[in-house]
Amino acid sequence: MKRVRMLLRVSSHQQLEADGDLSVQRQIVMEYIRGHEDWTADEKEYFEGSTSGYKNALCKRETLKEALEDAKNREYDILAAYKDDRVGRRMWEMGAYIMALKRFGVDVYTVKDGCISPEADDIMGQMLLALRYGNAQKSSSDTGMRVKDTAQKLVQKGKFMGGAAPYGYELVLSGELSKHGRALHRLKIIPRQAETIRHIYSLSLNQEYGSVTIAKLLNADAYYRGLAPRDIWKAGTITSILTNPVYAGYTAYKRRERVNGKYHRLDQKDWIRAETPNQELRIIDEEVWNRVQEKRKRRSDRYRRKPEDQAAPVIRRNAGGLPLLDAAYCGYCGRKLTNGSRYHYWTLKGTGEKRSSRTPMYQCRHGLSESGHPKARFHAGKIEKAVFQCLGEYIARLLGEEDAAQAVLENRKKRKMAEEAELRREQEEWGKLLKGMEALEDSIPAAMAGDFALTMEELAEAIRKHRKKTAEKEQAIREKEARIKGMESEETDEAWEEIKKKIPSWQQIFQEADPDTHRVLVSKLAERIQVTQEQIVIRFRFR
Repeated sequence: MKRVRMLLRVSSHQQLEADGDLSVQRQIVMEYIRGHEDWTADEKEYFEGSTSGYKNALCKRETLKEALEDAKNREYDILAAYKDDRVGRRMWEMGAYIMALKRFGVDVYTVKDGCISPEADDIMGQMLLALRYGNAQKSSSDTGMRVKDTAQKLVQKGKFMGGAAPYGYELVLSGELSKHGRALHRLKIIPRQAETIRHIYSLSLNQEYGSVTIAKLLNADAYYRGLAPRDIWKAGTITSILTNPVYAGYTAYKRRERVNGKYHRLDQKDWIRAETPNQELRIIDEEVWNRVQEKRKRRSDRYRRKPEDQAAPVIRRNAGGLPLLDAAYCGYCGRKLTNGSRYHYWTLKGTGEKRSSRTPMYQCRHGLSESGHPKARFHAGKIEKAVFQCLGEYIARLLGEEDAAQAVLENRKKRKMAEEAELRREQEEWGKLLKGMEALEDSIPAAMAGDFALTMEELAEAIRKHRKKTAEKEQAIREKEARIKGMESEETDEAWEEIKKKIPSWQQIFQEADPDTHRVLVSKLAERIQVTQEQIVIRFRFR
């Protein structure tokens, strides 16, 4: 009796499902084995899940390497598969692999083609084997091109092309079926994660933080840490969120490319993007998304090395305790000031304990080394107090209290519009659930007569689950309506006057800002701050 082991491979997650290709493959191959009286199925089988036989090289397919090692140990005599393409789809590699199995006494059989292992001296058979897998490789290549071309056209029309849902979304059934009969899904916004995405974009745009800093801040906050994908925020995740146009409502394709088995990010000019935005997917305003991309581009090293970008009003790295560093220059030699410190040491008389303190300083290094250059070490607290007072007054002249109130009002309007859009989506889904409930209830007579696909018990369970979903959706709608009603109550003249009294002035907002915000605002307002021991000269940006 010849010992036979099955080789099963599926190339997508959908085929792993109970009603997918995997169970069908196993059943067909097992029936094929039973059809041979001198074959006996071995307990061990080889299985590859969600593995492409075209994209993955043999050296990366551990299952095939294991099967070859077992053949070397003479553990079995026949490797059986459904079709030749289940073994692989790479012309030269697969032919060599099958001949390697043959050297160890293992023949490869497929349900569709029988034995495909030629003898060692059968040159014509080996040529046909290479031709067989050459056709399989070409078929995969042609299919890949058709899929890419179709995907590009569908993405340009704003369609979601499947795959895992980006952070901030979940996959829900769309009610449509593919041509293969599989249920299609669509993206739906997850409100708590959407708020996190807005926070990430705000940190990038307003604080000008990089991905590493944003990840650290989110991980340090218990609330945002609890919303992290896979329990932790990583810089790569932040970068992906900050560059994905889906958050502005635009689906995109070809954002990265596979080269030699590794994925590489492509430039935005090479992306295939939807021609018009899908409002149901929008989490970030398009203007905000574009401004974030522009700042990130100008802040990167490869752009800041260009002479015309040296004075760009964006900071490369928002870190450190001195907020004036990006704009502060020595008033004596014109060189940029750097981060310096003055340390003080003393000993307590009573205990002998040694103590120290550090005073932040702005300094010109050339003042320490060049003769004739006045000493240029400036106390950070004194310099910053004077500069911030001047900048605060400048902001107050540019933007009055009414401007601050108007900004708050505009933000409230945007929040209300977003809530109303979400309410409309919830109401549409609720309507679909109600129609589904009616269809299920109308099927009760047919189920009682035995003319329905489900039994009466199964139909009753489906109705119960559907009714629960409908009730949960109705409750969510009531809560959202209550929030919108609360927003409307704040729009009366009396309520608005009370709110305006609580709104701080722009000058106060600037004075109370944290050091990182100060650094961003200084870079936006001041082109150059020249400091000497006698005076500070601020050159403002006019734009």
